[in-house]
Amino acid sequence: MIDNSVNNNQTTEELILKAAEQEFMTKGFAGARTTSIAEAAGVTHAMFHYYFRTKEKLFDRIIAEKIKMLINGLLTSVTDRDMSLNELIKNIIDRHLNFLSANPDLPNFVTREIYGNPDKVKILLDKLIVNAPVFLNIFQEKIDRLAAEGVCRRVDARMLMLDIASLNVLPFLAKPIVNGALNNCMANMEEFIQIRKKENYDTIMRKLKP
Repeated sequence: MIDNSVNNNQTTEELILKAAEQEFMTKGFAGARTTSIAEAAGVTHAMFHYYFRTKEKLFDRIIAEKIKMLINGLLTSVTDRDMSLNELIKNIIDRHLNFLSANPDLPNFVTREIYGNPDKVKILLDKLIVNAPVFLNIFQEKIDRLAAEGVCRRVDARMLMLDIASLNVLPFLAKPIVNGALNNCMANMEEFIQIRKKENYDTIMRKLKP
Protein backbone atom coordinates (compact mmCIF):
# COMPACT_ATOMS: atom_id res chain seq x y z
CA MET A 1 0.00 0.00 0.00
CA ILE A 2 1.17 3.54 -0.72
CA ASP A 3 2.17 5.39 2.45
CA ASN A 4 -0.18 8.37 2.40
CA SER A 5 1.72 10.05 5.23
CA VAL A 6 4.70 10.33 2.89
CA ASN A 7 2.52 11.39 -0.05
CA ASN A 8 0.35 13.93 1.77
CA ASN A 9 1.02 16.50 -0.97
CA GLN A 10 -0.48 14.22 -3.60
CA THR A 11 -4.13 14.40 -4.53
CA THR A 12 -6.39 11.35 -4.33
CA GLU A 13 -6.37 11.18 -8.11
CA GLU A 14 -2.57 11.13 -8.19
CA LEU A 15 -2.44 8.39 -5.56
CA ILE A 16 -4.84 6.24 -7.58
CA LEU A 17 -2.84 6.83 -10.78
CA LYS A 18 0.40 5.86 -9.05
CA ALA A 19 -1.10 2.70 -7.58
CA ALA A 20 -2.78 1.81 -10.87
CA GLU A 21 0.42 2.21 -12.86
CA GLN A 22 2.20 -0.25 -10.57
CA GLU A 23 -0.73 -2.67 -10.76
CA PHE A 24 -0.89 -2.55 -14.57
CA MET A 25 2.86 -2.82 -15.05
CA THR A 26 3.21 -5.86 -12.81
CA LYS A 27 -0.02 -7.70 -13.64
CA GLY A 28 -1.05 -6.42 -17.07
CA PHE A 29 -4.46 -5.05 -17.95
CA ALA A 30 -6.28 -8.38 -17.61
CA GLY A 31 -4.69 -9.21 -14.26
CA ALA A 32 -5.11 -5.78 -12.69
CA ARG A 33 -7.90 -5.43 -10.11
CA THR A 34 -9.58 -2.17 -9.17
CA THR A 35 -9.94 -3.38 -5.58
CA SER A 36 -6.16 -3.86 -5.38
CA ILE A 37 -5.57 -0.42 -6.88
CA ALA A 38 -7.91 1.22 -4.39
CA GLU A 39 -6.28 -0.60 -1.47
CA ALA A 40 -2.76 0.36 -2.62
CA ALA A 41 -3.84 3.99 -3.03
CA GLY A 42 -5.40 4.01 0.43
CA VAL A 43 -8.90 4.85 -0.81
CA THR A 44 -12.23 3.04 -0.83
CA HIS A 45 -13.43 1.20 -3.90
CA ALA A 46 -16.28 3.69 -4.13
CA MET A 47 -13.77 6.55 -4.16
CA PHE A 48 -11.86 4.82 -6.96
CA HIS A 49 -15.02 4.67 -9.09
CA TYR A 50 -15.80 8.31 -8.28
CA TYR A 51 -12.56 9.38 -9.92
CA PHE A 52 -12.18 6.88 -12.77
CA ARG A 53 -15.37 4.81 -13.02
CA THR A 54 -13.77 1.88 -14.86
CA LYS A 55 -10.45 0.09 -15.17
CA GLU A 56 -10.50 0.84 -18.90
CA LYS A 57 -10.66 4.60 -18.36
CA LEU A 58 -7.81 4.44 -15.89
CA PHE A 59 -5.69 2.33 -18.22
CA ASP A 60 -6.32 4.70 -21.13
CA ARG A 61 -5.33 7.68 -18.98
CA ILE A 62 -2.03 6.11 -17.93
CA ILE A 63 -1.13 5.02 -21.46
CA ALA A 64 -2.00 8.45 -22.86
CA GLU A 65 0.25 10.13 -20.30
CA LYS A 66 3.16 7.79 -21.05
CA ILE A 67 2.85 8.42 -24.78
CA LYS A 68 2.67 12.17 -24.19
CA MET A 69 5.80 12.08 -22.01
CA LEU A 70 7.72 10.08 -24.60
CA ILE A 71 6.68 12.13 -27.64
CA ASN A 72 7.17 15.50 -25.91
CA GLY A 73 10.61 14.46 -24.73
CA LEU A 74 11.66 13.35 -28.21
CA LEU A 75 10.17 16.42 -29.91
CA THR A 76 12.02 18.71 -27.51
CA SER A 77 15.25 17.00 -28.48
CA VAL A 78 14.98 17.90 -32.19
CA THR A 79 13.24 21.29 -32.38
CA ASP A 80 16.37 23.46 -32.24
CA ARG A 81 17.34 24.03 -35.88
CA ASP A 82 20.88 25.13 -34.97
CA MET A 83 21.62 22.04 -32.89
CA SER A 84 24.73 20.16 -34.00
CA LEU A 85 24.58 16.51 -35.05
CA ASN A 86 26.40 15.50 -31.86
CA GLU A 87 23.89 17.38 -29.71
CA LEU A 88 20.94 16.04 -31.70
CA ILE A 89 21.86 12.37 -31.27
CA LYS A 90 22.95 12.88 -27.67
CA ASN A 91 19.65 14.57 -26.78
CA ILE A 92 17.52 11.84 -28.37
CA ILE A 93 19.44 9.05 -26.64
CA ASP A 94 19.54 10.89 -23.32
CA ARG A 95 15.83 11.73 -23.27
CA HIS A 96 14.76 8.24 -24.35
CA LEU A 97 16.97 6.51 -21.79
CA ASN A 98 15.81 8.94 -19.09
CA PHE A 99 12.23 8.03 -19.97
CA LEU A 100 13.02 4.30 -19.78
CA SER A 101 14.89 4.76 -16.51
CA ALA A 102 11.81 6.48 -15.05
CA ASN A 103 9.54 3.74 -16.47
CA PRO A 104 11.67 0.57 -16.31
CA ASP A 105 8.72 -1.84 -16.37
CA LEU A 106 7.09 -0.28 -19.43
CA PRO A 107 8.95 -2.25 -22.16
CA ASN A 108 8.02 -5.64 -20.66
CA PHE A 109 4.48 -4.44 -20.00
CA VAL A 110 4.02 -3.42 -23.64
CA THR A 111 5.51 -6.71 -24.86
CA ARG A 112 3.16 -8.75 -22.65
CA GLU A 113 0.13 -6.76 -23.72
CA ILE A 114 0.95 -7.13 -27.42
CA TYR A 115 0.41 -10.87 -27.12
CA GLY A 116 -2.06 -11.03 -24.25
CA ASN A 117 -4.27 -8.01 -24.87
CA PRO A 118 -3.90 -6.76 -28.46
CA ASP A 119 -7.05 -4.63 -28.30
CA LYS A 120 -5.53 -2.52 -25.54
CA VAL A 121 -2.20 -2.25 -27.34
CA LYS A 122 -4.10 -0.76 -30.28
CA ILE A 123 -4.83 2.26 -28.07
CA LEU A 124 -1.11 2.76 -27.61
CA LEU A 125 -0.37 2.27 -31.31
CA ASP A 126 -3.13 4.67 -32.35
CA LYS A 127 -1.59 7.39 -30.19
CA LEU A 128 1.87 6.72 -31.56
CA ILE A 129 0.59 6.79 -35.14
CA VAL A 130 -0.88 10.24 -34.54
CA ASN A 131 2.21 11.69 -32.85
CA ALA A 132 5.26 9.85 -34.19
CA PRO A 133 5.20 11.31 -37.75
CA VAL A 134 5.70 14.81 -36.36
CA PHE A 135 8.92 13.77 -34.65
CA LEU A 136 10.12 11.63 -37.56
CA ASN A 137 9.50 14.38 -40.13
CA ILE A 138 11.53 16.90 -38.13
CA PHE A 139 14.24 14.29 -37.53
CA GLN A 140 14.44 13.43 -41.23
CA GLU A 141 14.63 17.08 -42.27
CA LYS A 142 17.54 17.63 -39.89
CA ILE A 143 19.38 14.53 -41.11
CA ASP A 144 18.87 15.53 -44.76
CA ARG A 145 20.14 19.07 -44.13
CA LEU A 146 23.19 17.85 -42.21
CA ALA A 147 23.91 15.25 -44.90
CA ALA A 148 23.74 17.94 -47.60
CA GLU A 149 26.33 19.91 -45.59
CA GLY A 150 28.58 16.84 -45.46
CA VAL A 151 28.26 16.49 -41.69
CA CYS A 152 26.83 12.96 -41.83
CA ARG A 153 25.64 10.43 -44.35
CA ARG A 154 21.99 10.44 -45.38
CA VAL A 155 19.97 7.76 -43.61
CA ASP A 156 16.30 6.93 -43.12
CA ALA A 157 15.20 8.59 -39.87
CA ARG A 158 12.79 5.71 -39.19
CA MET A 159 15.59 3.14 -39.33
CA LEU A 160 17.90 5.34 -37.29
CA MET A 161 15.25 5.74 -34.59
CA LEU A 162 14.72 1.98 -34.63
CA ASP A 163 18.46 1.52 -34.06
CA ILE A 164 18.42 3.96 -31.14
CA ALA A 165 15.28 2.46 -29.61
CA SER A 166 16.66 -1.08 -29.91
CA LEU A 167 19.93 -0.16 -28.22
CA ASN A 168 18.11 1.67 -25.44
CA VAL A 169 15.25 -0.75 -24.80
CA LEU A 170 16.94 -4.16 -24.93
CA PRO A 171 18.54 -4.03 -21.45
CA PHE A 172 15.14 -3.25 -19.89
CA LEU A 173 13.42 -6.04 -21.81
CA ALA A 174 16.05 -8.59 -20.83
CA LYS A 175 17.18 -7.24 -17.45
CA PRO A 176 17.40 -10.64 -15.64
CA ILE A 177 19.45 -12.10 -18.50
CA VAL A 178 21.64 -8.99 -18.81
CA ASN A 179 22.34 -8.93 -15.08
CA GLY A 180 22.94 -12.67 -14.93
CA ALA A 181 25.25 -12.84 -17.94
CA LEU A 182 27.06 -9.54 -17.43
CA ASN A 183 28.01 -9.55 -13.75
CA ASN A 184 24.94 -7.72 -12.44
CA CYS A 185 25.78 -4.65 -14.52
CA MET A 186 22.34 -3.06 -14.01
CA ALA A 187 22.44 -3.23 -10.21
CA ASN A 188 23.45 0.43 -10.03
CA MET A 189 20.87 1.80 -12.47
CA GLU A 190 22.12 5.38 -12.43
CA GLU A 191 25.65 4.31 -13.28
CA PHE A 192 24.39 1.85 -15.91
CA ILE A 193 22.30 4.54 -17.64
CA GLN A 194 25.28 6.89 -17.88
CA ILE A 195 27.49 4.16 -19.35
CA ARG A 196 24.73 3.09 -21.75
CA LYS A 197 24.19 6.66 -22.97
CA LYS A 198 27.84 6.93 -24.00
CA GLU A 199 27.98 3.46 -25.59
CA ASN A 200 24.80 4.00 -27.60
CA TYR A 201 25.89 7.49 -28.65
CA ASP A 202 29.23 6.15 -29.93
CA THR A 203 27.48 3.34 -31.82
CA ILE A 204 25.03 5.65 -33.57
CA MET A 205 27.69 8.23 -34.43
CA ARG A 206 29.77 5.55 -36.11
CA LYS A 207 26.73 4.67 -38.24
CA LEU A 208 26.31 8.31 -39.25
CA LYS A 209 29.94 8.95 -40.09
CA PRO A 210 30.14 10.29 -43.68
